[in-house]
Amino acid sequence: MRIALLALLALAAPATAQTLSQEIGANGIAPTLARLEAQPEPALEDIFAIGGLHFLSGIERALQLQWRTGMDQAAGAAGDTLGVPFLRLPLPPNPAPEPFQGALLSQLFAGLDADMRAARTALATLPEGEEFGLELSFSDLWFDVNANGTRDAQEEALLIVGPQLMGWQWQDPDPAAPPLVVRFDAADAAWLTAYSHLLSGIANTILTYDPAAGIDRALAAKAAFGPTPGPKPEYFDFESFADAFAMLEGAVNQPPDAARAKAAKDHFLSVITENRRFWTLVAREVDNDREWLPNDAQTSALGFTLPPGTGDTWQGVLADGEALLQGRLLLPYWRGLEGQGINLGRMFDAPAPMSITGWIQGWAAVPYLEQGPVVTSDSLRRFEALMGGDAGLMMVWLN
Repeated sequence: MRIALLALLALAAPATAQTLSQEIGANGIAPTLARLEAQPEPALEDIFAIGGLHFLSGIERALQLQWRTGMDQAAGAAGDTLGVPFLRLPLPPNPAPEPFQGALLSQLFAGLDADMRAARTALATLPEGEEFGLELSFSDLWFDVNANGTRDAQEEALLIVGPQLMGWQWQDPDPAAPPLVVRFDAADAAWLTAYSHLLSGIANTILTYDPAAGIDRALAAKAAFGPTPGPKPEYFDFESFADAFAMLEGAVNQPPDAARAKAAKDHFLSVITENRRFWTLVAREVDNDREWLPNDAQTSALGFTLPPGTGDTWQGVLADGEALLQGRLLLPYWRGLEGQGINLGRMFDAPAPMSITGWIQGWAAVPYLEQGPVVTSDSLRRFEALMGGDAGLMMVWLN
């Protein structure tokens, strides 16, 4: 009788609550996002998680498309030589990829832009001035690269994006090290919003000059010639460079999508606005609890130590970027008199087909040539001096 009573009590007792981080680890990004969005009145932590999971969904879908089509191999010239995002990340091999077409690259960035927009829609509902805290263990974060709904080997987020986003320290992580746990708060919502604008800006810039036709033409020519005999050069592969140059020339030397160009400019300006909001909010924080990006009195859960004044110094770099986008400062050009330069803002406001050789020689740059103050490298040099050898990594992190 006593045993039966204990059994009934055990069945009636609630199971140990699963944290949101653990739920992501067990079920993945898409199922967790679906459950959170089905809530009638999500908590502030859940609203932030919805925005964050939409952000991660954009990356996951891009990785799935890359894996499904073998895009990293088929468009390797574009990915490596042109630095196209998401085409250089290490993924598990696909033994039977689908045929690759240039339209898939356009699809990738259109989808990424849509996911970033969904992330911002969620984050915009967070009430101003209210704090929250969401703990996330990066050991729970994974991307369903092969879209089979199962957490497989080589799908760990830190294995895929860690080295590129966090530097060489994550190239070969210590398996005995404790899990990396970050407590995201209200200031981090501004950082995430800024980053979503950055990725939307990149996506719209690429879609301004839709690369699909140029990629297909270059890949068709490559197939027609067949493989070049002999080993690939160790340092400079002219064949891959020629393919990439043809893809780039085919993309930019065509009538652009003016609406996409305007959207890209607006997103890049919003990056700066939201980045300023982040540094304003983080400066008010008095806690020091597993921070993502710390203020001068905090430490980061990632193990980085930011020099004092990092926020102010980085804001100087972004102020130059804002002035360039608004046309208050001009880009220097290799030829011509002092006191003149290229109006970057007008290149977004009035985009035109771009001849690469024309920009090298100058005739294609003449429509954007103006008299006025030219941006200097002073702010960037101050930031590089503050960061030492980690300036490039910090730029990615700070956005």
